[in-house]
Amino acid sequence: MIKHTVIILILLLGILNLSAQEQQKKVRILFIFDGSQSMLGRWESGNKIKVAKKLLLQMVDSLDKVPTVEMALRVYGHQSVVPPQDCGDTRLEVPFGRSNAKNIRNVLNEIRPKGTTPIAHSLALAAGDFPASNDSRNIIILITDGIEACDGDPCAVSLALQKKGIILKPFVIGIGLDVEFKKTFECVGQYYDAANESRFKEVLGVVISQALNNTTCQINLLDEAGVPTETNVNMTFYDNFSGKIKKNYIHTINNRGVPDTVVLEPFITYRMVAHTIPPVFIDSIKLTPGKHRIFAVDAPQGYLIVKSSDNRQRDLKFIVRQEGKMNTLNVQKTNSAEKYITGKYDIEILTLPRIYINDIDISQSHTTTLQIPTSGIATFMYPTEGYGSLFLQKDNKLEWICNLKTNVYRESINLQPGNYKIVFRTKNAKQMIYTTEKEFKIKSGSSVPIRL
Repeated sequence: MIKHTVIILILLLGILNLSAQEQQKKVRILFIFDGSQSMLGRWESGNKIKVAKKLLLQMVDSLDKVPTVEMALRVYGHQSVVPPQDCGDTRLEVPFGRSNAKNIRNVLNEIRPKGTTPIAHSLALAAGDFPASNDSRNIIILITDGIEACDGDPCAVSLALQKKGIILKPFVIGIGLDVEFKKTFECVGQYYDAANESRFKEVLGVVISQALNNTTCQINLLDEAGVPTETNVNMTFYDNFSGKIKKNYIHTINNRGVPDTVVLEPFITYRMVAHTIPPVFIDSIKLTPGKHRIFAVDAPQGYLIVKSSDNRQRDLKFIVRQEGKMNTLNVQKTNSAEKYITGKYDIEILTLPRIYINDIDISQSHTTTLQIPTSGIATFMYPTEGYGSLFLQKDNKLEWICNLKTNVYRESINLQPGNYKIVFRTKNAKQMIYTTEKEFKIKSGSSVPIRL
């Protein structure tokens, strides 16, 4: 009784230590209990079924007092006598609900081992035992003294349920299993060997504690000196196995000046993406239940700002790419600073004509500042509706800038300083000989009328 009380206290303290947000998260525990004929076998102070019932009921009674926990009970091998073998012998005896320890007790007291061991089929049906929810932790604890006796594949079923995100990796408690059978459960879930009664009690307490409690880790975003000073970046944690999003946190330096603690479920291998520009990754985060771990990734950053003093360009944007690559990393507004991972970048400023600036260096904690020349205005006055294009004259070549509107008599375009040519033909002219051209020059801040 003293040991049992200590276990309960540990569990309750673990619950109290969760953050306020995690305290509200519901934990649903489905016990899948072996009621097959082999559970009549002797095991120290009595047969296996009697000992397993007694210790499980002690734990169920203690869990009934935890407000965030709901329990359910599925039993297999308890309805049909063998032979013949009934591989469909599994049933949800107690659905999920609050304060249902009494119902579980009543069912367990009535169970008489009779049949076979359809573990795979029981796991497959267990997917439907959990109520639909996006904010609960779904746990399966399988208690068995034997391996799969039917044609099912418990490993494949368990992996499919995990990949769909229906459950976390199940806990499997083997009661007096032969050593040769233990490996068959390693692919099903987190396996624990209960070789004797005292070990079963201890294992059950450990499993429940791990099922209820989260584990913490710290993510260090390192600067170029290897110091975790980078912060205020969104981090997404994916289940590496299922690919599902599990958590989103904004990285924070806490009041002690160190990266804040992240609360995660311990039996998932995570892939973490820090949404810097470009993003950085930690491909595999493996946690140990109850142990705080620290993970680090290089994320040195500096700032980039492109300034424009031209009010006509106040909504101007530019494209940022990594040096020599065409993939767009970001579309940034002028006169606003943005952080980038240190390195070389190319930008394309969406002026007319476009401004390309390559080999821009972003260095640690430094702000790289670029200035856009003030634009000028070209106002085009057409004799009638027509077709035309605007070109920049550069190095004895014409660089296309834009096409002119076809259904107006007048339009104004903001242009960067330079030498330009307009080519125009009226809509009603049916011969190319009526094409007209006109050259003009734009200076910063100037306004130039062009009459055709």
